[in-house]
Formats: sequence, structure tokens, C-alpha cells
Amino acid sequence: VQLQASGGGLVQAGGSLRLSCAASGRTSSVYMMTWFRQAPGKSREFVAGLNRSGVRKDYSDFARGRFTVSRVNGENTVHLQMNSLRPEDTAVYYCAGTCRPYGVIPVTHTTYHYWGQGTLVTVSS
Repeated sequence: VQLQASGGGLVQAGGSLRLSCAASGRTSSVYMMTWFRQAPGKSREFVAGLNRSGVRKDYSDFARGRFTVSRVNGENTVHLQMNSLRPEDTAVYYCAGTCRPYGVIPVTHTTYHYWGQGTLVTVSS
């Protein structure tokens, strides 16, 4: 399985970006798909995730109300729409996938088996 993240860039505070994560290969082995982020000098933190059907979703407190995670049925792509961006959202954003289903969206990055390469989001003030 390969995960390819894209969509990062430079945006002013208050602006929006849409990240995408395309899965390829044996995608039937990918269950939960999630976005994490890591700012310089900080640990990797959970942003938002969803299960395979897209029905179950979860968000971190800082993402809830501003970010929306989604997937289109039949597509092996997960999107993260980020609105009202703040300078503190600046980080490398990673998409990740689990190799088995869970009852809830795991928020610990060590749970995830598959990782994309990361895409940099920079929010200027």
C-alpha cells in the first residue's frame, strides 16, 4: 500500500487549503485513514480521521469546526478541507492508514501501519 499526500502550500491566516491522500496498491487492506501533523520541535498529533465507509469520523479539538475529513465512496482518496487556518496550524501533515478495523478512530500515531510522505502547510500571519 502506498499513500500519497498532496495539497499543502502557503496560505494567509483565515484562508483555506484542501489536502488529499490517495491510496494505491492493496487498498482493501487499509481501514481507518487519518491525518496527523507535526510542527517543528513538536510531537506528531492527531488531526482527523474516518473509517472505511466514511460514516465514523473523529476530530481533534483544534480541528473540530474548522476542518472536515471526507472520502468519496468508491475512491481510494481521503480529503481534509481546512478552513479558518491559523499560524499555529503550520506543520507537515501526514496521512496514515490502519491495517485492521477499530471501533473508534485511533488517535495514537503508533497504531498506524501505512504512512504517506507528508505535505507542508504554512500559514502566515
